[in-house]
Formats: sequence, C-alpha cells, structure tokens
Amino acid sequence: MAKTYVIDTNVLIQAPYALDCFEDNHLVLPLVVLEELDGLKKAEGEKGANAREAIRRLEKLRLSGGLLEGVKLMNGGTLRVESNFVHEEIPECLPEEKADNRILKVCRGLERRLNQDNGEVQKPVVLVTKDILLRMKAQMIGIEAEDFASEQVRPGEEQYPGRISCYVEEALFKEFKKKGIPAGNIYQVDKDGRKMDVELYENEFVILKSDQSLKKTQLGRVENGKVVPLTYQKKKPYGVSPRNTGQYFMQEALMMPAKEMPLVIVKGLAGTAKTFYSLAVGLEKLLNDDGSEYRRIVISRPNAQFDSDIGFLPGGEQEKISPLMRPVIDNLEQLIDSNEEEWYKSEAELRDKINELFDRGLITAEAMNFIRGRSFVKTYLIIDEAQNMTPNQIKGIITRAGKGTKVVILGDPNQIDRPFLDDRTNGLSYASEHMKGSPLCCQITLSAEECERSDLAMDAIKRL
Repeated sequence: MAKTYVIDTNVLIQAPYALDCFEDNHLVLPLVVLEELDGLKKAEGEKGANAREAIRRLEKLRLSGGLLEGVKLMNGGTLRVESNFVHEEIPECLPEEKADNRILKVCRGLERRLNQDNGEVQKPVVLVTKDILLRMKAQMIGIEAEDFASEQVRPGEEQYPGRISCYVEEALFKEFKKKGIPAGNIYQVDKDGRKMDVELYENEFVILKSDQSLKKTQLGRVENGKVVPLTYQKKKPYGVSPRNTGQYFMQEALMMPAKEMPLVIVKGLAGTAKTFYSLAVGLEKLLNDDGSEYRRIVISRPNAQFDSDIGFLPGGEQEKISPLMRPVIDNLEQLIDSNEEEWYKSEAELRDKINELFDRGLITAEAMNFIRGRSFVKTYLIIDEAQNMTPNQIKGIITRAGKGTKVVILGDPNQIDRPFLDDRTNGLSYASEHMKGSPLCCQITLSAEECERSDLAMDAIKRL
C-alpha cells in the first residue's frame, strides 16, 4: 500500500532532487513550504542555489498538470500541494503562525481525511524533515516523522575506515616486499581462532601480520587483486616523517600522483595531523620536486555561518576569508619554520615567508561559495572540515576536478557545526562510503591513538 509523505522545506534545501527518492508513494507539499522556498530563493550560497533548483523542478512538474490536483512523478508516485487544513486543531502550546506548526496541521488533517475516506485506519501519514525538534513535536501529537534517509550512510562506527589488519603465512610474509601477496592468501581469525575470509576493497590499506610471529608487521595497499608494498614509506615530505601507522597510510595516499590517485579522503579527530600532513605533501610537490605536477595549492574550509554571510563582510575575498584560514596558517608556520628548536623566534621573518607563498600564488585560499562552477587544472585542492558540507556540495567539489588535479578531503564526522547534518548525512561520510572501492580514491581513518598534537591533547581525547 502506498504511503503519504509530507515533505518539509529543509529536505528540498539539502537535496533539491528529493522528490525523486520516494518510489511510488504519494508526496504532499504544504503551501507553507512554497512560501519558505520563495523567501529563500534570493539567499546567498548553497541555501539559495538549492532553493532555486527546487523551484525549477517544481515548475517542470507544474507544467505537466495542476499541483493542487496532483501530478505524476517519474518513479510512479504522485505529488500535490496542500492548501487546506488551515483551521485544523493542534495543541494550543504550538503557535499557529509558526511554519513548522502549519506543516503539523497538514499532517493531522491528511490523516483525518484519509481515515474518513476509507472508513478504516490506513497507514499513517509520515512527515519527512531534517529538523530534529520538529520530529519531536510531531511525535508529541501522534504524527509519525522520520529523517530524509536517501543520503544517509552507515553509523560512524560502521563506516569504511580505509584500512584493515590481516594475517598471512610466514613464507608469503617474507616475500611480500618483492612480489606482493594475492588478496586471496590473507585472512582474519574469529574469536575462537578459526580462519575467516576477508573482503578487501581496491586501494584499502592493509596491516599484514605474520602467522608465526604477531610482532612482525608490514604495510601494504590493495591494488588489482594483490596487496602491494607502500611506495612512499621512506619519504619525508617537506621534512615531515610519519609517526604512526595511520600517517604512513596517509602519506602514501597523498604522495601518489594525481593521475594515479586523484581523490584522497582522510577522516580523524583533531590533532591527528590531517591538515598539517596534507600541506606538507603539497609544499613538497610544489617547492621541492620539479614543480611540474601541480601549479598551486588551493585550500578551502566550509563554515556554516561564515559561508552564508561572506557577501556582507568588508574587504576583498582574501580579507573576508582570512579568519577562516587561521588554522591553515598555524600549520604553515610549523612547516615553514621546520626546526622545532627555532619555532617562532622571528615572527616577522616567519610571517614574510608565509606571505610570499600567498603573494606568488603558490597557495590560495578560496571561500566555498566561490568554488561553485569552477574547474581546477593541475591543482592540489585541499578541502578541510568537510564534515560541514552537504552531500550535494561534496559532489560539486569532486566533479570540479580537472586534468592533473588532486582533491584532498579532510574532516572529523564527530565535529559537525552545520544544522540538519549529522555523522550519517554529512558530505565527508557520504563521499567516503560512496567512493569506497574506487580505483581513483584512497582513504584512511586516523584513530584517537594517532593524535600527535601534544600529550595534553592525547590525554583529553581519552578522558573528555
């Protein structure tokens, strides 16, 4: 039996194509949703762009028939706009003038009408909204509500980590660096010590352990059905050496040329050196190699509040985004001033060195709004704090990559500042799950134990 889904505005703002995701069910847009879309169509940034895209899609549907009467959707369902139920009763504690409560009125009215028309209790009307508080209010008055699930991925602890620990026979273990190991020859063990087959994904990193001595380990990567040794394990990009297993894997992914590995996704808590290492490799490629691989480093950091207000801030683009880039500058200061004993002894000299990188165009900082619609060629593109991006935004960034460009996506799915996103719906997690197994993507999740910021930071991660 087909269900009736009432769609909230925020679903269309996050995913303008959402109306195509409900199979052969009946969709209802309360009239207040159209009013909210109208109010958002001139907004800056992603919110305004998505509102306009949703309106264009609705216009195409309007031309196919009357939205008040209902139109057919491509997937076999229907869509209509509901303008009734203005006088439907809801608890007095919910003010009638509030848009959310007008949507609840429509849900309540539709349930009553469906039950009256059919003479029996039907499947309930379901409110679909990204707003957690609206879902709570719906539950309070007996209306079924759920999140928009089409873009959800697995919960954080079940998401793809990009690496796996496996066992291999001693004889093969000894030959690993010369020949690699066929993926079918490695295994894991269950709690009773019995061998288990293991599913490996292309470009997944592997910690190999000898079955004769658990103290013996080697690091590899899955490539065309084999586990092969790391190529860049002994490199020190811009003088930086890996300090843990996760950083060895991260270095391998970042050092691989863009023509072999154009996309790298790194997830991890603060202090695991995601940004620091990404910048170190970028500087190594740009300044210490022959300089032919990349023309420049481009850095962008999405910010929920900042991205929407950037047009109103004083100054040029670089002045507007300079506060947002301060964490990047902090990492550059440590990389440029590579001798830890001499750190920050001459602030003026250090600042001049960093300014020179920006003045020469070797490093540029871009606001996320200004990346829309651009194509990047031979660019080392770093997207930091990507957990604050929507799936639609992350798609736009990855598809902007031109020839010779490497896209490096960094973030922590547990540190989300943007409304309506969580660890299952943010762009970072979305990209990670959907690019899993791609021959053009390497990814790694750094663990809390691999925090290298300071002893205090490490202790705080464990305790707080």
